[in-house]
Amino acid sequence: MATIPKMKVLFVHGLGRSPLSGWPLLRQLNTAGFEVGSFGYLTSVESFSVIAKRLAERISNIASQGEYVLIGHSLGGVLIRVAVNSLPAKVRRPTQVFLLGSPCRASRLAQRFGGNPVFRWLSGDCGVLLGSEQWMSRLGSIDSPTTGIAGVKGVTWRRGPFGGEPNDGIVTLSEVSAEWLVDQVKLPVVHTLLPASKQVAGIIIERLRQAHAHSEDA
Repeated sequence: MATIPKMKVLFVHGLGRSPLSGWPLLRQLNTAGFEVGSFGYLTSVESFSVIAKRLAERISNIASQGEYVLIGHSLGGVLIRVAVNSLPAKVRRPTQVFLLGSPCRASRLAQRFGGNPVFRWLSGDCGVLLGSEQWMSRLGSIDSPTTGIAGVKGVTWRRGPFGGEPNDGIVTLSEVSAEWLVDQVKLPVVHTLLPASKQVAGIIIERLRQAHAHSEDA
């Protein structure tokens, strides 16, 4: 199958992770012919607003070079939504966005562990915001076509933190669902392993090639 010329991909990792967590995914995208990169941050020393601002600057730089795609895992997807919506109108928007286990509404676990001093230290204000119903509900959508990829391999014990709902061990299916997603794919993968899943990489590559073929036919 033909590759997509000059398509750049930027990966944004999740809370408590690093850019290395996206290496398996980026390696497969690179093999498929995409130009890949990642964005790193530390929630224990940077506020959400500072991280989002840095990400917006990185995205603006990539946008000036041509078409690009954004992939966000967990908190990374929330950062992408805020950063993209803060871009000046003249800046090119992403061709497509992929959210891997990224909450679209308040996280139950963030609410549950919000008072834990270790969690507060590690997550900073990002953890507080993820658990805020009011703040998360204000984020809304982004203009670019967005695909949600949800893991559903978590334990669905009714007395557990997710009340029997399908989940990936960190977020429930309902927490990563939204009406503005153009489509959603459910996979038997746990939250942490979403960026390392060959299935996830395959879905992203397939969606990008389909979109490219449709644009050429238009």
